Amino acid sequence: MLKGKTAIVTGGSRGIGAATAKKLASLGANIAIIVSSSIEAAEAVCAECAEKYGVKARAWKANVADFAETKETVAAIKAEFGGVDILINNAGITRDGLIASMKEEAFDAVIDANLKGAFNMIRHCSGLFIRARYGRIVNISSVAGIMGNPGQANYSASKAGLIGLTKTVARELAPRGITCNAVAPGFVETDMTSSLGSQETLAAAVPLGRFAKPEEIAEAVAFLVCADYITGEVLRVDGGMAM
Repeated sequence: MLKGKTAIVTGGSRGIGAATAKKLASLGANIAIIVSSSIEAAEAVCAECAEKYGVKARAWKANVADFAETKETVAAIKAEFGGVDILINNAGITRDGLIASMKEEAFDAVIDANLKGAFNMIRHCSGLFIRARYGRIVNISSVAGIMGNPGQANYSASKAGLIGLTKTVARELAPRGITCNAVAPGFVETDMTSSLGSQETLAAAVPLGRFAKPEEIAEAVAFLVCADYITGEVLRVDGGMAM
């Protein structure tokens, strides 16, 4: 279905990013993973994609919050693969704290990684998409960006910002055959949520009564990548949390 396409997945060394890279590889896409750390883990995901699905896969280390660095990395990926067709903005961090005591650095770091990082990647990939008159962008937002979440003013703001970014990019690029959508997960079984507390207690707030598996988020991403007539959409994959 995606044979011959090249997909960039940021933050693809574990969790949702790794599951997404593997899912897109299973559909035939070549995979470029960008991580700010854990390059060995990203290379392991690439090796699995190549061995299991016969696609080309390679990892790059870069800070998505750095405009110049992302520009260089996208250029390197284009040179390596011959083009870029799909962008999954998954990279994200948390620096939780109550608003009354949150430090400026904690707010800035999360906005830079989660929101500015997505802008940087879209900015540098959009020219490639426009020239090809084809592109699929999926931003990983969160129900925290829809509902808010105590102790996560910075994270919620970044994920709400991603939704606004998604809708504007979708409107701007639609005439060129490019779609831009967002997936908004709820609780997912990842390293990021392992520090939140008892999974059993948290799952009680989910109508379906459990956390999502990363592969379930990846399925939603793949659906939007393959959908030709959906753009500007925010697809909640949250077990009913934000309904």
